[in-house]
Amino acid sequence: MNTSSHSALQHHAPVLIVGDGRMGSALAAALTAAGVHVTGPAGRGENGADAGIVLLAVPDAAIADAARTIAPGRLVGHLSGALDLSVLAPHEAFGIHPLMTVTGTEASFAGVTAALAGTTPHAHAVAEALADVLGMTGVTVHDHDRAAYHAAASIAANFLVTLEGMAEDLAATAGVDRDALVPLVRAAVENWAERGAASALTGPVSRGDTATVARQRAAIAERLPDRLALFDALVDATHDLAATQRADLRAS
Repeated sequence: MNTSSHSALQHHAPVLIVGDGRMGSALAAALTAAGVHVTGPAGRGENGADAGIVLLAVPDAAIADAARTIAPGRLVGHLSGALDLSVLAPHEAFGIHPLMTVTGTEASFAGVTAALAGTTPHAHAVAEALADVLGMTGVTVHDHDRAAYHAAASIAANFLVTLEGMAEDLAATAGVDRDALVPLVRAAVENWAERGAASALTGPVSRGDTATVARQRAAIAERLPDRLALFDALVDATHDLAATQRADLRAS
């Protein structure tokens, strides 16, 4: 942790966390452990009159209303990945979105990337200081990039789980348990993390094995017909990725 980050936050102390759910509770615990003077997590409706920084750990739909109750003169931040800073007007505002899932109050933020934004250089610096004291790596995400950034996060996490749910359901029709797929999934994710999508791709589509893909499609049509359109879309997207893979191999 950069000591100047800690000093910058202490200058605005205390930091009030509004929102007593999992994220608010985890942030309050982590910031306190890092030596930051924190109050809360408080329930919605707190005005932050005694705080220098107010961090709104509330659902996206509640951010604007929560911001309107905050006393003027505070630095006000939200934790949304999808929303820009206009919902915090007229406050001097910042955003800090930890790119992680928080499942409990003991969550560690160390090593996580955080998307940062600020309406002023000073506000942005406060977001950077918060990320730093929590052990996160901050990256600036501008307002016009916010939706694309958040969609990427949803694809990487939420949609991946949806796909694994489809694989689990299909495997069950063959009498195969989810546990059997876990090593395959972990290896695929590790290969993607290390090498990128094009280099990590394997399987019948990448090999051009159309007969196997056709048999797979027939099985989906019989056993999970409501997922056939998704399978077809994934095959098409994988064909595109395989073309990239082949182009990369020719260039190397």
